Amino acid sequence: MINNNYYVAGALLLSLLHSPAAAQVRLPRLVRDSMVLQREAPVKLWGWAAPGEPVRIRFQGKQFRTKTNTDGTWSVIMPALKPGGPFTLQIDASNHITLRDILVGDVWLCAGQSNMVHQMILHSERYAADIATANYPAIRHFKIPQTSDLRDPAQDLTGGEWKSATQADVADFSAVAYFFATQLYEQYHVPIGLINASVGGTPIEAWTSKEGLQAFPALTSTIRSNENMTRPGVPAFLQPADPGLDDQPTWYDTAYQPLHWRPINIPGYWEDQGIRDLDGTVWYRREISIPPAMTGKPALLRLGRIVDADIVYVNGKMIGNTGYQYPQRRYQLPAGTLKPGKNLIVIRVTNQSGKGGFIPDKPYYLTSGHDTIDLKGTWSYKVGNVYATPPPTVTFREQNAPTALYNGMIAPITSYTIKGALWYQGESNAGNAGEYAQLLPALIQDWRRQWKVNTLPFFFVQLPGFMEYQYLPSESNWAVLREAQRKTLAVQHTGMAIAIDLGEWNDVHPDRKKEVGDRLALLARKALYGEESLTASGPLPEKASAEGNKVTIRFTNTGSGLTTNDGQPPAQFALAGEDGKFVWAQARIENNTVVVWVEGMNAPRRVRYAWADNPHNPNLYNREGLPASPFETTIDL
Repeated sequence: MINNNYYVAGALLLSLLHSPAAAQVRLPRLVRDSMVLQREAPVKLWGWAAPGEPVRIRFQGKQFRTKTNTDGTWSVIMPALKPGGPFTLQIDASNHITLRDILVGDVWLCAGQSNMVHQMILHSERYAADIATANYPAIRHFKIPQTSDLRDPAQDLTGGEWKSATQADVADFSAVAYFFATQLYEQYHVPIGLINASVGGTPIEAWTSKEGLQAFPALTSTIRSNENMTRPGVPAFLQPADPGLDDQPTWYDTAYQPLHWRPINIPGYWEDQGIRDLDGTVWYRREISIPPAMTGKPALLRLGRIVDADIVYVNGKMIGNTGYQYPQRRYQLPAGTLKPGKNLIVIRVTNQSGKGGFIPDKPYYLTSGHDTIDLKGTWSYKVGNVYATPPPTVTFREQNAPTALYNGMIAPITSYTIKGALWYQGESNAGNAGEYAQLLPALIQDWRRQWKVNTLPFFFVQLPGFMEYQYLPSESNWAVLREAQRKTLAVQHTGMAIAIDLGEWNDVHPDRKKEVGDRLALLARKALYGEESLTASGPLPEKASAEGNKVTIRFTNTGSGLTTNDGQPPAQFALAGEDGKFVWAQARIENNTVVVWVEGMNAPRRVRYAWADNPHNPNLYNREGLPASPFETTIDL
């Protein structure tokens, strides 16, 4: 027998689920405990609830009321807020929400690719003291989870929470953003909120909206194609058997007896040491003698950078692995790993294309307490497996597609009031550097349109030096991209932190993140915090004029005067005549200008400074210690 009461109860339950009372008020992920709200500007709060549901907000002694729209959204605009805190925010609707520990100060969007991602912990050796002593509870950091969408702007983020810049959490802060924030906080003691929207290896077009890319036909065509695309799979790849893993004992086992291993040097690439054209795995091993003073306590194994991936074993136990080439290898050894006398280190290195091995000019050592053992020099090696055909590459990465990261990570936060934006990106656009001169201004205008602030401050980092030195004047995609960045200064309310002197030839993620953050902070201090007399940038070219064979270059941002950082004449200047071929030029500082010439070139037409992927010793600075920007410009006759 069927009980009709079940139908009545079920109908009542469905009615309740679809009633306004059942659709409780919900807030966006960014609006939560410990957030920082923008001071001295209208602030929007928004969320979702049942259509028609009244919503009341209480904050800083004021009340704000609204009613939910028919589409289930609601919002209120709070007038300019007083800085300070912590405050509590109350939201009343069919349910009640209390948000605590809220600060009011300045909120900055920190966006870009991996050099904005790079956390303090990845630079812990240089900034160990900063991490250990961090005590800035009024600096908050919100890391947006990586999220991409090829079709539609998301309504909300997928996760994230606000963290304070204290010992417990600062290691996960973006290093550039952290040092930017500490500079501002030390100067003004105003709370700082950092919204970190950054993903490694991503191009600028991924961060721009569909509307923002309308002027780029090739990109808009890609967007249309992607909107109707099924995500491609990656062909299966069966790695060849590796005897180092399959043999018994394994090659990393302390019981293994090495036969037919050959000498090889670390650092260095195996292609340069007789292992030609090998994509696959190579095993390295070395026995070292450990003094008793290094045993019984934790140790740190530094292995520089390895191309591409590695697994590291000490005395037969795996102590760490890294799956791609860019991170610096810092492996912690627990107490008890090392023993007095002979110890075995084995490293399995996998390389999929190009040269494999250990990158030069990086640290390679084992340290514990006050004792350090240098690991550079001769090791032994044996080939594990060889890829007869290279592994399949992923030709499509959703996060790199036009609009994908804007849709997933930027669109959900454009209602959140911010002070300005910081941008550290460009490495992934070096292959189409010429187009960057249009793409960067397009991104800036797009974000200003999305935030509905035509004067939104936008400060960006010019790419540092990277890759091997070129000792003759040459063409360079990285130089072209830096020039595109410099020319973007023509867009109002922008600033550029010049970082040409902060790079490392062998690391696309240079260690000196504090200087980058400090230089971004200088731009903000001058433009937004009333320090108008501050010299916030290195010298920028204003005009180049010729008289005979001499070219005189005038600069802005010379501060208290032009100088060189090594006491030598200015280097890295090149001139081209009517044939367009650049040759090195001599240069001198004269009356706060730079005079450049080439003996025998009577009609110079163009001048370049520090025009290379990684210019060797670009030494022109102002006396405030800020470097001149690389540039190319025509010469007025």
